[in-house]
Amino acid sequence: MAKRDYYEVLGVSKGASEAEIKKAYRKKAMEYHPDRNKDKPEAEGMFKEANEAYDVLKDPEKKAAYDRFGHAAFEGGMGGGGGGPRGPGGADFSSAFSDVFDDLFGDFMGGRGGRRGGNRATRGSDLRYNMRMTLDEAYVGKQASISVPTSVGCDTCNGTGAEGASEPATCPTCSGMGKVRAQQGFFTVERTCPTCDGRGSIIKNPCKVCSGAGRVHKDKSLNVNIPAGVETGTRIRLAGEGEAGMRGGPTGDLYIFVEVADHPIFEREGPNLFCRIPVPMAKAALGGDIEVPNIDGGRSRVKVPQGVQSGKQLRLRGKGMPHLRGQGHGDLYIELAVETPVNLTPRQKELLREFEEESEANNPESEDFFSKVRGFWDGMRG
Repeated sequence: MAKRDYYEVLGVSKGASEAEIKKAYRKKAMEYHPDRNKDKPEAEGMFKEANEAYDVLKDPEKKAAYDRFGHAAFEGGMGGGGGGPRGPGGADFSSAFSDVFDDLFGDFMGGRGGRRGGNRATRGSDLRYNMRMTLDEAYVGKQASISVPTSVGCDTCNGTGAEGASEPATCPTCSGMGKVRAQQGFFTVERTCPTCDGRGSIIKNPCKVCSGAGRVHKDKSLNVNIPAGVETGTRIRLAGEGEAGMRGGPTGDLYIFVEVADHPIFEREGPNLFCRIPVPMAKAALGGDIEVPNIDGGRSRVKVPQGVQSGKQLRLRGKGMPHLRGQGHGDLYIELAVETPVNLTPRQKELLREFEEESEANNPESEDFFSKVRGFWDGMRG
């Protein structure tokens, strides 16, 4: 039976690009693969036919020969390369399907990016350390000594994992590739080398201290400088202070995550601080001076205007938190809360009654409100 045209087999035109040919073959290969069509014996023939067509059309030289001479270009053993099971015309099934298999499953099987054993030395893991500090400490900054459980390079083997001055040897199983291939029917499966775990090398005489890992577990002590102005969520990176890499690989980093505790007096919003201060009723009415605490431990004298109402905010410039990695400070906002006296003596009550009788014209906000209320009631009656 005459062979079908290779372009017809894949369902593409003669001018199709390499990407279009590959896409068409991938679709045919998945559609007709014998493992997915056990109840359709004819699928195996169609699968082989698609493999044969793709093996020719994916190669620019074979494709050019086929475009010029057709199937006659490969008669007499001219088509295909060496190795692997072959079909009519010498098509290399494993080579053809391997290309698409790598595309479909490369991310799971190590992919093309991991063909060679480039991971002989593995980078160490990054570490995290949570540091809790007070607002006072965040204002001035902090120098602290911390202890971090980590892995450090083995001093006995200088991180190589090998005993004495011996060097790691090339893995005999994968020849330094870090990957091995196995032929399973029409599949060529690539997996991590079981002998070297993908490193591409083996240690014949492992270090007795680190068992060939090139690192040992140890608590590392570090002096850490926390800058002024940090707040909850600030992340500080200490390069090269994480875990040591495997077999001399680069060291990871240490990340310090800062958490600033709540303060009993001040609330914080970025570089600004807020403080609510009670003011006696008499001082709120008459005005006067009050002392306000500062985060640096000092105090500021603030003038309370006469007749001040609760909720009034006063701003003290530059009395807030320092800007992180910047210049200057935020502001301190004082919220005044007029306090009503309690537990009055008979004399205090008498004085307040006298004051109430004399103060009808001294409460403009109350007068305005109740004037609106009276208008509202009159309107309801109407």
